[in-house]
Amino acid sequence: MSIIFASAEDAEHAFYEAIAHADLEALMNVWADDEEIVCIHPTGQRLRGVAAIRESWRTIFANNPQLTVRITHSIRWSSMLITVHNVVETLYLGNEPTPHGPMLATNVFQRGASGWRLLSHHASTATEAAQEATANERHDGKPRTLH
Repeated sequence: MSIIFASAEDAEHAFYEAIAHADLEALMNVWADDEEIVCIHPTGQRLRGVAAIRESWRTIFANNPQLTVRITHSIRWSSMLITVHNVVETLYLGNEPTPHGPMLATNVFQRGASGWRLLSHHASTATEAAQEATANERHDGKPRTLH
């Protein structure tokens, strides 16, 4: 049975928890049940549809069974049915103490009958200028919400 996410934040938390546990089923449960969903990994390839996205994450988990993503500098745009989160992702592989990234990611969520679901995840490598800009953003631990 599918979990109903009461908020986009709940869905986003479940997405990153599934990554941390290399749990493909939990990860795919966050995505909308729609063939138009899109995932763009930092390699730049656009994956469209459930099957392509599932296979890409299966491969990622097979090659990196312990992947932790720390999220910072969240900027959020919200409406009744769509929410967009732009975050900075810092990746940790296995027990390596050295982070990889940062990556800039945009997560788009849609609210429907089955709660909030992920429509699009787009991650890309941050440039040095972007890394410096994020250093000047809000650091009080509270996400910035724009209405």
